[in-house]
Amino acid sequence: MKKDLSPDQRAEFINTLQVRFEKNRSRHDGFDWTTMQAKLEANKNKLWSLHEMERTGGEPDVVGYDDATGEYIFYDCSAESPKGRRSVCYDQQALDSRKEHKPQTSAAEMAAEMGIELLTEEQYRALQTLGTFDAKTSSWVKTPADIRQLGGALFADHRYGHVFVYHNGAESYYGSRGFRGLLRV
Repeated sequence: MKKDLSPDQRAEFINTLQVRFEKNRSRHDGFDWTTMQAKLEANKNKLWSLHEMERTGGEPDVVGYDDATGEYIFYDCSAESPKGRRSVCYDQQALDSRKEHKPQTSAAEMAAEMGIELLTEEQYRALQTLGTFDAKTSSWVKTPADIRQLGGALFADHRYGHVFVYHNGAESYYGSRGFRGLLRV
C-alpha cells in the first residue's frame, strides 16, 4: 500500500484538519495551528496515518502535547466509534482462534497497518472529558497483557453519563464495536 498522499490530497486534508482544529478549540486551547501545520507537512508518513484515521471515520483532532518529546497527540474524535473500523475482533490471535464467521481483520492489526495505537483505558477516559463519545457504540481499548493471556479483551463506552469499561472474549466482534486510535506527530 502506498503510504503517501498526493500534493492535492495533502493540501485538502490539512485544510480539513485546520477547520476541525478551529471548530473545536476547547480540545486544544492555547495551541498554534501554524506550528502544528509545519509539523504535519514535515512528517508525510504521520500525515498519511492521520488521513487513514480520517478515511475510516475517526475525525482525528489534536488533544494534547507531550513536552518531553515535542509531539502533538491526535485522537479519533468522531462521536461514535469510527464506522470504517467496526466489526473487528481484538487482535490477530483472537482472529486466528475463530473457527467460523471470522471478521476481516482485528483492531490491533488494522491499527498497526494504519500506523496508529489503540487508546488505553486511561486515554479513553481522558477523551471522554472532551465531550461525549460512544454513546451508541463501543470501542476496544488496549488490553493489559495479563487479561489478554486469559483470552479476554477490554472495551469501553459512555452510557448514563458515565464511562464504562467491560470485558469480552477477544475473538468477539459486533457491528457497533470498533476502536479508537492515537497518533503522535
